[in-house]
Amino acid sequence: MAFELLNNIWRPALEILILAVGIYYAANFIRGTRGAPVVTGLVVLFVALSFITTVLELTVLRWLLGTFSAFSAFAVLVIFQPELRRLLAELGNQSLLMSAREQREDVEVIIETVERLADVRIGALMAMEQSINLAEAVESGVVVDCEATPEMLETIFFPNNAIHDGGVILKNGRILRAACIFPLTQRQDLHKSLGTRHRAAIGLSEETDAVVVLVSEETGAISYAHRGELKRGVTAEELRAFLTSIFVQRVRARNWVDNFRLWLARNVRLSGSPKVPVPASEPVPAKPVVPAPVVLPKKAEAK
Repeated sequence: MAFELLNNIWRPALEILILAVGIYYAANFIRGTRGAPVVTGLVVLFVALSFITTVLELTVLRWLLGTFSAFSAFAVLVIFQPELRRLLAELGNQSLLMSAREQREDVEVIIETVERLADVRIGALMAMEQSINLAEAVESGVVVDCEATPEMLETIFFPNNAIHDGGVILKNGRILRAACIFPLTQRQDLHKSLGTRHRAAIGLSEETDAVVVLVSEETGAISYAHRGELKRGVTAEELRAFLTSIFVQRVRARNWVDNFRLWLARNVRLSGSPKVPVPASEPVPAKPVVPAPVVLPKKAEAK
C-alpha cells in the first residue's frame, strides 16, 4: 500500500519540481530585459481573458485563446531573440587556456587607456568581445589585428587619426577592428543629454554580451555598458572592479575541470602562445637572485 502511494506521488512531485525550477529561471532570465514588459502584459492579458471565458462560458473566445497559446513559443523566440542568442553563446563559451594573470593584464590595459584619454578629454569607444562574435553586429570597420596596448589605443583615438571615429573591438588582449559603427539603441527612456557614443554603447550591449567602455569627449567622464545598462561617471577603480568581476576567473575550489585545465595548460604547447598559464590560487615562486661573479684585476706581470 505504501509502495503504491509512493509510486503515485513521486512522479507528480518531480513534475512540479521541474516546472518550478523552469519558471524560476525563466523569470530571472526575462527580468531586466527589453522584452520583460511585453511578456508581463501578455501574461496578465492571457490570465484575465482565461478567467472571463471560464466564468462566462464564452466558447469562441476560449477556442481563440487555445489557438493563440500554441503560437506563444514563436512569440517568445521573436521577442527574446537577442537574449536567447547571448544565452546560448555563453553556454558554449569555455575558456581553457587563458590564465587569470593574462586576463588582469588585459583589464589593466583598458584602465590605463581610459585614464590617459580622460585626462586629455579624447573620446573613445571600446567593445570587449566575449562569446558572441561582434563582427556580425557592427558595420564597416578596419581590420587591425595587433596587440592591445595603451599607446596603440591612444594612437587610434587621436583626433587627427584617420580611423579615430567609431569603435574598437578587443578580444584576448588584441585589437581586432577599429572605426566600427555600432548599432544604436532604440530605447526612448534615455536622457536627451546622451550622445551617439553612449547610445551606440548601449545598443551593442543589448544585442551582444560585450562590455563597452567609453570616454566622453566633452567631459572626460568614464562610462561602461553591459547587458543594455549604462553606468556613467565611474572612477578607474570602479571600472577595474567591474571588469575584473566579468573577465577574471574567480578563485574557487578545484574540481576535475580545473585539474584538466591545469594539465592542458602545462602540457599543450600552442604556437604563438609562449605564456604558460598559472592558476590564480597558486603563488608564482620568485626566482632566486644569483649575485654576479666578482672579477679581480690581474696583477701586473713582472717585466
